[in-house]
Amino acid sequence: MRLIVPLQGVVQGRGGLIWGSLIPCALFYFLQLYLKRNRSSGSSSNPPSPSQSSSNLPELQRTSSRSNLSSRGSIGRVQISSRASLIAKPNDSPYYIGMDKVKDDSYDRLDNPDGIIQLGLAENRLCFDLIEKWVSDNFTNSILGTDGGKLNISGIAAYQPFDGLFELKVAIAGFMCQVMGKRVTFDPEQIVLTSGATPAIEILCFCLADTGNGFLVPTPYYPGFDRDVRWRTAVELIPVHCRSTDNFTLNITVLDQAFNQARKRGVKVRGILISNPSNPVGNVLSRETLCSILDFAQEKNIHVISDEIFAGSMYGNEDFVSMAEIVEEESFDKNRIHIIYGLSKDLSLPGFRVGVVYSYNESVLAASKKLTRFCSISALAQHLIISMLLDTKFIEEYMEINKKRIQNIYNLFVAGLDQLGIKCAKSSAGLYCWVDMSGLIPSYSEKGELELWDKLLNIAKINVTPGSACHCIEPGWFRCCFTTLTKEDVPVVIDRIRRVIETSKS
Repeated sequence: MRLIVPLQGVVQGRGGLIWGSLIPCALFYFLQLYLKRNRSSGSSSNPPSPSQSSSNLPELQRTSSRSNLSSRGSIGRVQISSRASLIAKPNDSPYYIGMDKVKDDSYDRLDNPDGIIQLGLAENRLCFDLIEKWVSDNFTNSILGTDGGKLNISGIAAYQPFDGLFELKVAIAGFMCQVMGKRVTFDPEQIVLTSGATPAIEILCFCLADTGNGFLVPTPYYPGFDRDVRWRTAVELIPVHCRSTDNFTLNITVLDQAFNQARKRGVKVRGILISNPSNPVGNVLSRETLCSILDFAQEKNIHVISDEIFAGSMYGNEDFVSMAEIVEEESFDKNRIHIIYGLSKDLSLPGFRVGVVYSYNESVLAASKKLTRFCSISALAQHLIISMLLDTKFIEEYMEINKKRIQNIYNLFVAGLDQLGIKCAKSSAGLYCWVDMSGLIPSYSEKGELELWDKLLNIAKINVTPGSACHCIEPGWFRCCFTTLTKEDVPVVIDRIRRVIETSKS
Protein backbone atom coordinates (compact mmCIF):
# COMPACT_ATOMS: atom_id res chain seq x y z
CA MET A 1 0.00 0.00 0.00
CA ARG A 2 1.39 3.41 -0.95
CA LEU A 3 1.10 6.33 1.51
CA ILE A 4 0.45 9.81 0.16
CA VAL A 5 2.70 12.16 2.14
CA PRO A 6 4.74 15.31 1.45
CA LEU A 7 7.54 14.64 -1.02
CA GLN A 8 5.99 11.30 -1.87
CA GLY A 9 7.58 11.57 -5.27
CA VAL A 10 11.03 11.55 -3.62
CA VAL A 11 10.53 9.24 -0.66
CA GLN A 12 8.31 6.19 -0.91
CA GLY A 13 8.00 2.83 0.75
CA ARG A 14 7.63 1.83 4.37
CA GLY A 15 9.61 4.82 5.71
CA GLY A 16 7.90 7.32 3.43
CA LEU A 17 5.63 8.70 6.15
CA ILE A 18 8.53 9.45 8.49
CA TRP A 19 11.06 10.76 5.98
CA GLY A 20 8.47 12.64 4.02
CA SER A 21 7.66 14.64 7.18
CA LEU A 22 11.22 15.09 8.50
CA ILE A 23 12.89 16.31 5.34
CA PRO A 24 10.77 19.53 4.94
CA CYS A 25 11.21 20.32 8.64
CA ALA A 26 14.99 19.88 8.42
CA LEU A 27 15.19 22.10 5.34
CA PHE A 28 13.18 24.79 7.07
CA TYR A 29 15.44 24.61 10.19
CA PHE A 30 18.69 24.99 8.20
CA LEU A 31 17.21 27.92 6.25
CA GLN A 32 16.38 29.74 9.49
CA LEU A 33 19.88 29.04 10.88
CA TYR A 34 21.49 30.40 7.74
CA LEU A 35 19.47 33.62 7.81
CA LYS A 36 20.16 34.14 11.50
CA ARG A 37 23.95 33.85 11.07
CA ASN A 38 23.97 36.26 8.14
CA ARG A 39 21.96 38.81 10.16
CA SER A 40 24.28 38.50 13.13
CA SER A 41 27.45 38.99 11.06
CA GLY A 42 25.98 42.00 9.28
CA SER A 43 24.96 43.76 12.44
CA SER A 44 28.19 42.97 14.34
CA SER A 45 30.39 44.49 11.64
CA ASN A 46 29.69 47.99 12.95
CA PRO A 47 28.72 47.71 16.65
CA PRO A 48 27.73 50.86 18.52
CA SER A 49 29.69 52.03 21.54
CA PRO A 50 28.18 51.42 24.99
CA SER A 51 27.59 55.14 25.49
CA GLN A 52 25.88 55.49 22.12
CA SER A 53 23.78 52.41 22.72
CA SER A 54 22.45 53.59 26.08
CA SER A 55 21.60 57.10 24.87
CA ASN A 56 20.18 56.39 21.43
CA LEU A 57 18.42 53.08 21.84
CA PRO A 58 15.04 54.44 23.06
CA GLU A 59 15.02 57.07 20.34
CA LEU A 60 15.81 54.50 17.65
CA GLN A 61 12.95 52.31 18.85
CA ARG A 62 10.44 55.17 18.78
CA THR A 63 11.58 56.32 15.36
CA SER A 64 11.32 52.82 13.98
CA SER A 65 7.79 52.23 15.28
CA ARG A 66 6.62 55.64 14.15
CA SER A 67 7.92 55.01 10.64
CA ASN A 68 6.17 51.67 10.59
CA LEU A 69 2.92 53.27 11.72
CA SER A 70 3.16 56.08 9.21
CA SER A 71 3.79 53.60 6.40
CA ARG A 72 0.57 51.86 7.37
CA GLY A 73 -1.39 55.10 7.75
CA SER A 74 -2.49 55.06 4.14
CA ILE A 75 -5.16 52.47 5.02
CA GLY A 76 -7.66 55.27 5.84
CA ARG A 77 -9.35 57.11 8.67
CA VAL A 78 -10.49 55.18 11.71
CA GLN A 79 -14.16 54.21 11.41
CA ILE A 80 -17.14 54.57 13.73
CA SER A 81 -20.29 52.47 13.68
CA SER A 82 -22.76 52.88 10.85
CA ARG A 83 -25.39 53.81 13.46
CA ALA A 84 -23.28 56.69 14.78
CA SER A 85 -22.31 57.77 11.25
CA LEU A 86 -25.97 58.16 10.35
CA ILE A 87 -26.71 60.21 13.48
CA ALA A 88 -23.59 62.37 13.12
CA LYS A 89 -24.67 63.68 9.71
CA PRO A 90 -25.78 67.34 9.55
CA ASN A 91 -29.45 68.00 10.23
CA ASP A 92 -31.58 67.67 7.13
CA SER A 93 -35.03 68.20 8.65
CA PRO A 94 -36.34 71.80 8.60
CA TYR A 95 -37.48 71.20 12.18
CA TYR A 96 -33.91 70.84 13.44
CA ILE A 97 -32.35 73.28 10.97
CA GLY A 98 -34.62 75.99 12.34
CA MET A 99 -33.73 75.08 15.92
CA ASP A 100 -30.02 75.39 15.12
CA LYS A 101 -30.55 78.81 13.53
CA VAL A 102 -32.38 80.12 16.60
CA LYS A 103 -29.49 79.06 18.86
CA ASP A 104 -27.11 81.25 16.88
CA ASP A 105 -29.39 84.31 16.68
CA SER A 106 -32.15 84.15 19.29
CA TYR A 107 -34.65 87.00 19.53
CA ASP A 108 -34.73 89.17 22.64
CA ARG A 109 -36.98 92.21 22.84
CA LEU A 110 -34.23 94.31 24.46
CA ASP A 111 -30.87 92.69 23.71
CA ASN A 112 -31.47 91.29 20.21
CA PRO A 113 -34.69 92.71 18.70
CA ASP A 114 -33.65 91.63 15.17
CA GLY A 115 -33.03 88.02 16.16
CA ILE A 116 -35.02 84.94 15.14
CA ILE A 117 -38.30 84.48 17.02
CA GLN A 118 -38.81 80.91 18.22
CA LEU A 119 -42.15 79.44 17.14
CA GLY A 120 -40.76 75.96 16.49
CA LEU A 121 -40.36 74.77 20.09
CA ALA A 122 -43.34 73.56 22.13
CA GLU A 123 -42.19 75.11 25.39
CA ASN A 124 -44.54 76.84 27.82
CA ARG A 125 -42.85 79.99 29.12
CA LEU A 126 -46.11 81.63 30.14
CA CYS A 127 -45.93 80.40 33.74
CA PHE A 128 -42.20 80.46 34.42
CA ASP A 129 -42.85 83.24 36.94
CA LEU A 130 -45.08 80.92 39.01
CA ILE A 131 -42.49 78.13 38.92
CA GLU A 132 -39.70 80.56 39.80
CA LYS A 133 -41.54 81.90 42.84
CA TRP A 134 -42.40 78.45 44.16
CA VAL A 135 -38.81 77.17 43.77
CA SER A 136 -37.43 80.31 45.43
CA ASP A 137 -39.77 79.91 48.40
CA ASN A 138 -39.52 76.14 48.80
CA PHE A 139 -36.16 74.93 47.52
CA THR A 140 -34.47 74.55 50.91
CA ASN A 141 -37.42 72.84 52.60
CA SER A 142 -37.82 70.51 49.62
CA ILE A 143 -34.30 69.21 50.16
CA LEU A 144 -33.96 69.46 53.95
CA GLY A 145 -37.57 68.73 54.86
CA THR A 146 -40.35 70.94 56.17
CA ASP A 147 -39.01 70.80 59.73
CA GLY A 148 -35.77 72.44 58.61
CA GLY A 149 -33.91 69.38 59.79
CA LYS A 150 -30.47 68.13 59.03
CA LEU A 151 -29.57 67.40 55.42
CA ASN A 152 -29.79 63.69 54.64
CA ILE A 153 -27.03 63.54 52.05
CA SER A 154 -27.58 59.84 51.33
CA GLY A 155 -31.08 60.67 50.13
CA ILE A 156 -29.78 62.82 47.28
CA ALA A 157 -26.13 61.81 46.72
CA ALA A 158 -26.39 58.01 46.96
CA TYR A 159 -27.81 55.72 44.28
CA GLN A 160 -31.60 55.71 44.10
CA PRO A 161 -33.95 53.37 42.19
CA PHE A 162 -33.35 53.92 38.47
CA ASP A 163 -37.07 53.85 37.71
CA GLY A 164 -37.82 56.66 40.17
CA LEU A 165 -38.59 57.18 43.86
CA PHE A 166 -41.87 55.60 44.87
CA GLU A 167 -42.89 58.85 46.61
CA LEU A 168 -42.62 60.66 43.28
CA LYS A 169 -44.62 57.92 41.53
CA VAL A 170 -47.41 58.42 44.07
CA ALA A 171 -47.29 62.21 43.61
CA ILE A 172 -47.32 61.95 39.79
CA ALA A 173 -50.19 59.45 39.89
CA GLY A 174 -52.19 62.03 41.86
CA PHE A 175 -51.25 64.82 39.46
CA MET A 176 -52.23 62.77 36.42
CA CYS A 177 -55.59 62.03 38.05
CA GLN A 178 -56.10 65.77 38.56
CA VAL A 179 -55.09 66.56 34.97
CA MET A 180 -57.58 63.99 33.65
CA GLY A 181 -60.42 65.69 35.52
CA LYS A 182 -60.40 63.10 38.34
CA ARG A 183 -62.38 60.74 36.11
CA VAL A 184 -59.73 58.02 36.36
CA THR A 185 -57.09 56.99 38.90
CA PHE A 186 -53.55 55.80 38.23
CA ASP A 187 -51.68 53.09 40.10
CA PRO A 188 -48.14 54.13 41.16
CA GLU A 189 -47.04 50.50 40.79
CA GLN A 190 -47.68 50.77 37.05
CA ILE A 191 -45.51 53.88 36.65
CA VAL A 192 -41.91 53.90 35.41
CA LEU A 193 -40.15 57.27 35.55
CA THR A 194 -37.61 58.40 32.93
CA SER A 195 -35.56 61.51 32.23
CA GLY A 196 -38.19 63.04 29.95
CA ALA A 197 -40.86 61.70 27.62
CA THR A 198 -38.33 61.04 24.83
CA PRO A 199 -36.65 58.07 26.58
CA ALA A 200 -40.09 56.93 27.75
CA ILE A 201 -41.30 56.48 24.19
CA GLU A 202 -38.00 54.95 23.10
CA ILE A 203 -38.19 52.40 25.93
CA LEU A 204 -41.74 51.44 24.97
CA CYS A 205 -40.81 50.99 21.31
CA PHE A 206 -37.81 48.90 22.37
CA CYS A 207 -40.06 46.69 24.50
CA LEU A 208 -42.86 46.28 21.96
CA ALA A 209 -41.07 45.92 18.61
CA ASP A 210 -37.99 44.34 17.08
CA THR A 211 -35.64 45.90 14.54
CA GLY A 212 -37.46 46.43 11.25
CA ASN A 213 -40.94 46.20 12.79
CA GLY A 214 -43.27 49.17 12.41
CA PHE A 215 -45.71 51.44 14.24
CA LEU A 216 -48.67 53.09 12.54
CA VAL A 217 -48.62 56.83 13.22
CA PRO A 218 -51.42 59.23 12.16
CA THR A 219 -50.11 62.30 10.34
CA PRO A 220 -49.26 65.05 10.78
CA TYR A 221 -47.14 63.90 13.70
CA TYR A 222 -44.48 65.41 15.96
CA PRO A 223 -41.24 65.52 13.89
CA GLY A 224 -39.15 64.42 16.87
CA PHE A 225 -40.70 60.94 16.65
CA ASP A 226 -38.47 60.21 13.66
CA ARG A 227 -35.43 60.43 15.94
CA ASP A 228 -36.96 59.33 19.23
CA VAL A 229 -38.30 56.07 17.83
CA ARG A 230 -35.94 55.20 14.98
CA TRP A 231 -32.43 56.10 16.05
CA ARG A 232 -31.59 53.32 18.50
CA THR A 233 -34.48 50.88 18.14
CA ALA A 234 -34.42 50.84 14.30
CA VAL A 235 -38.21 50.58 14.36
CA GLU A 236 -40.05 51.95 11.34
CA LEU A 237 -42.78 54.60 11.51
CA ILE A 238 -45.59 54.06 9.03
CA PRO A 239 -47.51 57.28 8.25
CA VAL A 240 -51.30 57.08 8.30
CA HIS A 241 -52.28 60.16 6.28
CA CYS A 242 -55.14 62.27 7.67
CA ARG A 243 -56.65 65.22 5.77
CA SER A 244 -57.86 68.72 6.46
CA THR A 245 -61.40 67.82 5.40
CA ASP A 246 -61.61 65.78 8.65
CA ASN A 247 -59.60 68.36 10.64
CA PHE A 248 -56.76 65.81 10.46
CA THR A 249 -58.63 63.35 12.67
CA LEU A 250 -57.78 59.66 12.38
CA ASN A 251 -60.01 57.57 10.14
CA ILE A 252 -60.12 53.82 10.89
CA THR A 253 -60.54 52.95 7.19
CA VAL A 254 -57.29 54.76 6.37
CA LEU A 255 -55.65 53.08 9.36
CA ASP A 256 -56.61 49.65 8.00
CA GLN A 257 -55.28 50.54 4.54
CA ALA A 258 -51.92 51.59 6.00
CA PHE A 259 -51.76 48.36 8.00
CA ASN A 260 -52.38 46.21 4.91
CA GLN A 261 -49.91 48.15 2.77
CA ALA A 262 -47.21 47.71 5.42
CA ARG A 263 -47.82 43.96 5.50
CA LYS A 264 -47.50 43.80 1.71
CA ARG A 265 -44.09 45.46 2.03
CA GLY A 266 -43.10 42.80 4.52
CA VAL A 267 -43.18 45.10 7.56
CA LYS A 268 -44.55 43.55 10.72
CA VAL A 269 -46.80 46.11 12.40
CA ARG A 270 -46.46 45.93 16.19
CA GLY A 271 -48.58 48.87 17.27
CA ILE A 272 -50.27 52.24 16.81
CA LEU A 273 -48.65 55.42 18.14
CA ILE A 274 -51.11 58.27 18.72
CA SER A 275 -50.75 61.75 20.20
CA ASN A 276 -53.78 62.83 22.19
CA PRO A 277 -54.11 65.82 22.24
CA SER A 278 -52.63 65.87 18.78
CA ASN A 279 -49.23 67.38 18.14
CA PRO A 280 -49.14 69.44 15.88
CA VAL A 281 -52.85 69.97 15.16
CA GLY A 282 -54.08 70.49 18.73
CA ASN A 283 -57.35 68.56 18.40
CA VAL A 284 -58.40 65.77 20.79
CA LEU A 285 -59.65 62.29 19.99
CA SER A 286 -63.24 61.52 20.88
CA ARG A 287 -64.30 58.61 23.06
CA GLU A 288 -65.73 56.87 19.99
CA THR A 289 -62.47 57.20 18.05
CA LEU A 290 -60.44 55.85 20.98
CA CYS A 291 -62.74 52.83 21.25
CA SER A 292 -62.41 52.23 17.49
CA ILE A 293 -58.62 52.33 17.79
CA LEU A 294 -58.70 49.78 20.61
CA ASP A 295 -61.08 47.56 18.63
CA PHE A 296 -58.71 47.72 15.66
CA ALA A 297 -55.67 46.92 17.85
CA GLN A 298 -57.45 43.96 19.40
CA GLU A 299 -58.50 42.65 15.98
CA LYS A 300 -54.95 42.92 14.59
CA ASN A 301 -53.32 41.80 17.88
CA ILE A 302 -51.08 44.86 18.14
CA HIS A 303 -50.25 47.42 20.85
CA VAL A 304 -51.42 51.01 21.37
CA ILE A 305 -49.14 53.78 22.67
CA SER A 306 -51.02 56.92 23.65
CA ASP A 307 -48.82 60.01 24.06
CA GLU A 308 -50.85 62.24 26.42
CA ILE A 309 -48.17 64.75 27.35
CA PHE A 310 -50.41 67.76 26.53
CA ALA A 311 -53.44 66.45 28.46
CA GLY A 312 -53.34 69.32 30.97
CA SER A 313 -52.71 72.06 28.39
CA MET A 314 -56.34 72.46 27.32
CA TYR A 315 -57.72 75.84 26.27
CA GLY A 316 -60.76 74.95 24.17
CA ASN A 317 -64.24 73.65 24.94
CA GLU A 318 -63.60 69.99 24.12
CA ASP A 319 -63.13 67.47 26.93
CA PHE A 320 -59.98 65.40 26.99
CA VAL A 321 -60.49 61.65 27.37
CA SER A 322 -57.51 59.56 28.44
CA MET A 323 -56.94 56.07 27.12
CA ALA A 324 -56.82 55.00 30.79
CA GLU A 325 -60.39 56.17 31.21
CA ILE A 326 -61.56 54.04 28.27
CA VAL A 327 -59.92 50.81 29.46
CA GLU A 328 -61.33 51.22 32.96
CA GLU A 329 -64.85 51.51 31.59
CA GLU A 330 -64.74 49.08 28.65
CA SER A 331 -63.71 45.42 28.37
CA PHE A 332 -60.52 45.84 26.35
CA ASP A 333 -57.32 43.85 26.78
CA LYS A 334 -55.23 46.12 29.01
CA ASN A 335 -51.97 44.32 28.29
CA ARG A 336 -51.71 46.01 24.89
CA ILE A 337 -52.24 49.59 26.19
CA HIS A 338 -49.43 51.96 27.21
CA ILE A 339 -49.48 55.68 28.05
CA ILE A 340 -46.75 58.31 27.80
CA TYR A 341 -46.82 61.38 30.05
CA GLY A 342 -44.43 63.96 31.50
CA LEU A 343 -44.14 67.28 33.30
CA SER A 344 -42.38 69.26 30.53
CA LYS A 345 -45.57 70.72 29.02
CA ASP A 346 -48.39 70.75 31.58
CA LEU A 347 -46.17 71.86 34.48
CA SER A 348 -43.67 73.98 32.48
CA LEU A 349 -40.68 71.90 33.67
CA PRO A 350 -38.84 70.74 30.51
CA GLY A 351 -35.46 71.29 32.16
CA PHE A 352 -36.29 68.92 35.02
CA ARG A 353 -36.57 66.00 32.57
CA VAL A 354 -39.47 63.99 34.02
CA GLY A 355 -41.18 61.43 31.81
CA VAL A 356 -43.66 58.67 32.57
CA VAL A 357 -44.30 55.20 31.17
CA TYR A 358 -47.69 53.95 32.35
CA SER A 359 -48.44 50.39 31.32
CA TYR A 360 -50.81 47.58 32.26
CA ASN A 361 -48.38 44.95 30.95
CA GLU A 362 -46.21 43.37 33.68
CA SER A 363 -43.49 42.26 31.25
CA VAL A 364 -43.25 45.76 29.75
CA LEU A 365 -43.00 47.27 33.24
CA ALA A 366 -40.28 44.82 34.27
CA ALA A 367 -38.18 45.51 31.16
CA SER A 368 -38.78 49.27 31.35
CA LYS A 369 -37.55 49.44 34.94
CA LYS A 370 -34.27 47.80 33.93
CA LEU A 371 -33.84 50.06 30.91
CA THR A 372 -34.16 53.22 33.03
CA ARG A 373 -30.58 52.71 34.21
CA PHE A 374 -29.74 54.67 31.02
CA CYS A 375 -32.21 57.52 31.64
CA SER A 376 -32.92 57.99 35.34
CA ILE A 377 -33.94 61.31 36.94
CA SER A 378 -31.58 62.97 39.42
CA ALA A 379 -32.52 62.47 43.07
CA LEU A 380 -32.33 66.22 43.70
CA ALA A 381 -34.90 66.95 40.99
CA GLN A 382 -37.15 64.16 42.27
CA HIS A 383 -37.25 65.52 45.83
CA LEU A 384 -38.01 69.02 44.56
CA ILE A 385 -40.86 67.81 42.34
CA ILE A 386 -42.33 65.65 45.10
CA SER A 387 -42.67 68.74 47.27
CA MET A 388 -44.16 70.75 44.42
CA LEU A 389 -46.76 68.15 43.48
CA LEU A 390 -47.78 67.65 47.11
CA ASP A 391 -48.42 71.40 47.43
CA THR A 392 -52.06 71.03 46.36
CA LYS A 393 -52.83 74.73 46.73
CA PHE A 394 -50.01 75.70 44.38
CA ILE A 395 -50.91 73.00 41.83
CA GLU A 396 -54.57 74.03 41.70
CA GLU A 397 -53.69 77.72 41.29
CA TYR A 398 -51.05 76.93 38.70
CA MET A 399 -53.38 74.83 36.55
CA GLU A 400 -56.10 77.46 36.61
CA ILE A 401 -53.75 80.33 35.76
CA ASN A 402 -51.89 78.28 33.14
CA LYS A 403 -55.09 77.43 31.28
CA LYS A 404 -56.16 81.10 31.18
CA ARG A 405 -52.77 82.30 29.98
CA ILE A 406 -52.61 79.70 27.21
CA GLN A 407 -56.12 80.60 26.11
CA ASN A 408 -55.36 84.34 26.11
CA ILE A 409 -52.14 84.09 24.10
CA TYR A 410 -53.81 81.64 21.68
CA ASN A 411 -56.71 84.04 21.05
CA LEU A 412 -54.31 86.94 20.56
CA PHE A 413 -52.10 85.02 18.15
CA VAL A 414 -54.96 83.56 16.09
CA ALA A 415 -56.64 86.98 15.87
CA GLY A 416 -53.40 88.47 14.51
CA LEU A 417 -53.16 85.76 11.85
CA ASP A 418 -56.81 86.29 10.99
CA GLN A 419 -56.06 89.95 10.21
CA LEU A 420 -53.63 88.69 7.56
CA GLY A 421 -56.24 86.34 6.11
CA ILE A 422 -54.52 83.27 7.56
CA LYS A 423 -56.68 80.57 9.15
CA CYS A 424 -55.89 77.81 11.64
CA ALA A 425 -57.24 74.30 12.12
CA LYS A 426 -59.78 73.87 14.89
CA SER A 427 -57.92 73.06 18.11
CA SER A 428 -58.48 72.78 21.84
CA ALA A 429 -55.14 71.86 23.38
CA GLY A 430 -51.38 72.08 23.14
CA LEU A 431 -48.89 74.93 23.05
CA TYR A 432 -49.24 75.55 19.30
CA CYS A 433 -51.69 76.00 16.46
CA TRP A 434 -51.78 74.37 13.02
CA VAL A 435 -51.68 77.25 10.54
CA ASP A 436 -52.85 77.08 6.94
CA MET A 437 -50.48 79.16 4.77
CA SER A 438 -51.19 77.25 1.57
CA GLY A 439 -52.40 80.49 -0.03
CA LEU A 440 -48.91 81.98 0.38
CA ILE A 441 -46.78 79.22 -1.12
CA PRO A 442 -45.52 79.85 -4.68
CA SER A 443 -46.53 76.34 -5.80
CA TYR A 444 -48.82 73.78 -4.20
CA SER A 445 -46.05 71.31 -3.43
CA GLU A 446 -43.51 70.46 -0.77
CA LYS A 447 -40.99 72.56 -2.66
CA GLY A 448 -43.29 75.58 -2.54
CA GLU A 449 -43.90 75.01 1.18
CA LEU A 450 -40.17 74.90 1.91
CA GLU A 451 -39.60 78.08 -0.09
CA LEU A 452 -42.07 79.89 2.17
CA TRP A 453 -40.47 78.31 5.26
CA ASP A 454 -37.07 79.59 4.10
CA LYS A 455 -38.45 83.13 3.70
CA LEU A 456 -40.05 83.04 7.13
CA LEU A 457 -36.80 81.84 8.69
CA ASN A 458 -34.22 83.92 6.85
CA ILE A 459 -36.16 87.07 5.85
CA ALA A 460 -38.87 87.44 8.48
CA LYS A 461 -36.65 85.71 11.06
CA ILE A 462 -39.42 83.49 12.42
CA ASN A 463 -38.77 79.82 13.07
CA VAL A 464 -41.87 77.70 12.37
CA THR A 465 -42.20 74.00 11.56
CA PRO A 466 -43.34 73.19 7.99
CA GLY A 467 -45.95 70.47 7.57
CA SER A 468 -43.62 68.31 5.47
CA ALA A 469 -41.40 67.87 8.57
CA CYS A 470 -44.54 66.45 10.25
CA HIS A 471 -45.25 64.17 7.25
CA CYS A 472 -48.39 66.13 6.36
CA ILE A 473 -49.68 65.09 2.96
CA GLU A 474 -51.13 68.55 2.19
CA PRO A 475 -48.59 71.33 1.43
CA GLY A 476 -48.78 74.73 3.12
CA TRP A 477 -49.49 73.85 6.76
CA PHE A 478 -47.17 75.06 9.53
CA ARG A 479 -46.96 74.46 13.27
CA CYS A 480 -46.58 77.70 15.24
CA CYS A 481 -45.83 77.42 18.97
CA PHE A 482 -47.23 80.52 20.69
CA THR A 483 -46.42 79.84 24.37
CA THR A 484 -42.84 81.01 23.86
CA LEU A 485 -44.25 84.51 23.23
CA THR A 486 -45.31 87.39 25.46
CA LYS A 487 -48.25 89.63 24.61
CA GLU A 488 -45.75 92.23 23.42
CA ASP A 489 -44.10 89.74 21.05
CA VAL A 490 -47.29 88.78 19.18
CA PRO A 491 -47.59 92.06 17.16
CA VAL A 492 -43.91 91.73 16.21
CA VAL A 493 -44.51 88.23 14.82
CA ILE A 494 -47.62 89.31 12.90
CA ASP A 495 -45.78 92.30 11.42
CA ARG A 496 -42.91 90.09 10.24
CA ILE A 497 -45.32 87.66 8.57
CA ARG A 498 -47.05 90.63 6.90
CA ARG A 499 -43.75 91.69 5.37
CA VAL A 500 -43.23 88.22 3.87
CA ILE A 501 -46.73 88.35 2.38
CA GLU A 502 -46.04 91.74 0.83
CA THR A 503 -42.72 90.54 -0.55
CA SER A 504 -44.40 87.49 -2.08
CA LYS A 505 -47.04 89.62 -3.82
CA SER A 506 -44.58 92.11 -5.27
